[in-house]
Amino acid sequence: MTSLTIALDVMGGDFGPRITIPAAQRALEHNPRLHFLLFGHQAEIAPLTDRLDSELQSRVQIIHTEKTLNSDLPFLQAIRQSKGSSMRLAIEAVAKGEAQGCVSGGNTGLLMGLAKQLIEPLPNIDRPALTSLIPTMNGKSSVMLDLGANVEADSKLLCQFAEMGNIFAQVMLDLVFPRLSLLNIGTEENKGSPQTREAHQQLKLTNHLNYQGFIEGDKLMNGIADVIICDGFSGNIALKTMEGAAKNILSFFKKPTEESNLCRQTKRLLLRAIFYRYYRKLQQINPDRHNGATLLGLSSVVVKSHGGASNNAFFYAIDHAISQIEHKIPERISRGLEKLE
Repeated sequence: MTSLTIALDVMGGDFGPRITIPAAQRALEHNPRLHFLLFGHQAEIAPLTDRLDSELQSRVQIIHTEKTLNSDLPFLQAIRQSKGSSMRLAIEAVAKGEAQGCVSGGNTGLLMGLAKQLIEPLPNIDRPALTSLIPTMNGKSSVMLDLGANVEADSKLLCQFAEMGNIFAQVMLDLVFPRLSLLNIGTEENKGSPQTREAHQQLKLTNHLNYQGFIEGDKLMNGIADVIICDGFSGNIALKTMEGAAKNILSFFKKPTEESNLCRQTKRLLLRAIFYRYYRKLQQINPDRHNGATLLGLSSVVVKSHGGASNNAFFYAIDHAISQIEHKIPERISRGLEKLE
């Protein structure tokens, strides 16, 4: 059985090893092929890994570093000071071929900057895009990119995102002819920024893409597009808005606590009973299940987890990386782009 190794930035995110190690344990229990290189402070990691049974411990290796980076540092300063940090060492392990992928909950801009410096980009791709699967109300998923890696994107870059997203959707969603749409402030031809309108005209001329035109923010989770293309500024705002709305609605339906007064308990239970069918659908779009955005456009898999992810959410980020490695996503995108030359 061929092993699969992931480099884990254990110290990344808001909670460090308290979240990342239990998530890694769950991933090890689910996948007997899986091995981890754990980058971080040994004194914080070892007490947690020592609780693992001997078989799981044999599949983890701790690479000690005391250096972590303050997420508030200016980007260029953080890049200069990154040598020896847990994030950089994890990415370097992928670049050296010691691991097939990397997962980190650290600063997004720094992760992208280091990944671009250290990992070879795919040919014909100017900049990687943060890419994720987002849930839809029909129980399926859509691909959305960019989600924050590129605040600005010209028409050429948006078209590159479309090409990558198309292949990603074919593989990860098992689709033959994915439907692509551009996120915009309206569906009319004259709406949106010059870059968006120009990309729209270019995509309409691409016969190998099933381009459907513009999509507005209120339709993102309706399942009418399999791939949603946007710049990182718009995509990040849209994603955070969807996540926040889903979390707030789910929290409203949660089982009332003993401290709640009788009137509030009764109201919540009644609402949950009346809208149970829709509550079940909302559970399916729980952001934890869709944690993990990929830096698509690199020759290896690099996945960014939310910094505030729970054990459960971080596990899904690891699982997302494993799935992409097993499906050989970078290689398949590279081959797909070569056919277009």
